[in-house]
Amino acid sequence: QVQLVESGGGLVQAGDSLRLSCVASGLPFSTYSTLCVGWPRQFPGKKVNESVAAITSSGAHTTYADSVKGRFIISRDNDKNTGYLQISDLRTEDTAIYYCATRSKIAIRYETWGRGTQITVSS
Repeated sequence: QVQLVESGGGLVQAGDSLRLSCVASGLPFSTYSTLCVGWPRQFPGKKVNESVAAITSSGAHTTYADSVKGRFIISRDNDKNTGYLQISDLRTEDTAIYYCATRSKIAIRYETWGRGTQITVSS
């Protein structure tokens, strides 16, 4: 069974930086390198409503929500079955649960989700 486990969240102050990690397990050999990875987030009291960043299977292409451009960097290490989200200049409006999710190249929606990691940014 495929599992995604996020880590790296926490309580920080505005302007701080964090790096989130997402380790995938339970995948057949080399399968992770065929998957697209994204980081959706869920704001307090709301449903998941923003995919902040995504990266293609090879890592060659990335996309970002306008609200995080210039502050978030998504990356991946296919040898380690791990995805990353480097976050700098955190703002109070970044407070959310951050999920790691994967999908195959042909899928429209994310197929596998982690349980999420909470980031809380204080002013």
